[in-house]
Amino acid sequence: MLDVKNLTKVYDDGTVALRDVSFQLEDGEFLIIIGLSGSGKSTLLRCINRLIDPTEGQIMWDGVDIAAAEPAQLREIRRQIGMIFQHFNLVKRSNVLTNVLAGRLGYVNPWTSLLHRFPAEDMEMAMQALEQVGITEQARKRADELSGGQQQRVGIARALMQEPRMILADEPVASLDPVLAHTILGYLEQLNQERDISILCSLHYLDLVQRYATRVVGLRDGRIVYRGSRADIRAMTDEEFKDIYGQEAVRVSVGRTEGKEA
Repeated sequence: MLDVKNLTKVYDDGTVALRDVSFQLEDGEFLIIIGLSGSGKSTLLRCINRLIDPTEGQIMWDGVDIAAAEPAQLREIRRQIGMIFQHFNLVKRSNVLTNVLAGRLGYVNPWTSLLHRFPAEDMEMAMQALEQVGITEQARKRADELSGGQQQRVGIARALMQEPRMILADEPVASLDPVLAHTILGYLEQLNQERDISILCSLHYLDLVQRYATRVVGLRDGRIVYRGSRADIRAMTDEEFKDIYGQEAVRVSVGRTEGKEA
């Protein structure tokens, strides 16, 4: 279980990105963080795996405080936590298979990985991960030859190589069209249900949240302003909506939110 306690992040320029954030992610949940751009969603996810160091608070993972973990301990923790990025974070000049194998870097000798020498079982695992997301035929292509949706599938396959217990997905469909967005979130849902991998995902669009979340946390200006189940968010009132997205925001067509910050 992940237990975030009183998490605060203040950047060097004085920007307060997170303010006393507390919530839990139970094993096997698909928890979605919602809010406008700039609400603190990405900062929250990056604090959890220590890509960003929090200013205050605790991030408890099976009783260990990630926020206070020493480098060796942090490496062990990160093996269990996969990360999927909005802009894919692939090595564009490398082929798909090499990008997927990067998910094993926490398990293999760094020198052999630099030479792209991975054990046969890791190669087999990489091909199975690509099969899971339906792009085995792209294994030898350069990453920059793929479409956005295909690149995000590579990102999911790379995360799977860590054999994670939890996946953090930072706006994983923000740059994709609605059909591809459902495809990518469908893969995450499949991993959640079939492999019991906990998912903590930040999203912007309510229609996707209503379809995939088992529970929802809403952020605004770095603070939690909403908590609810899938049923709760489907019955969200206009006032609850505006608490998250601002008084000038209005609900429009499926997959869109409009307002001065949207």
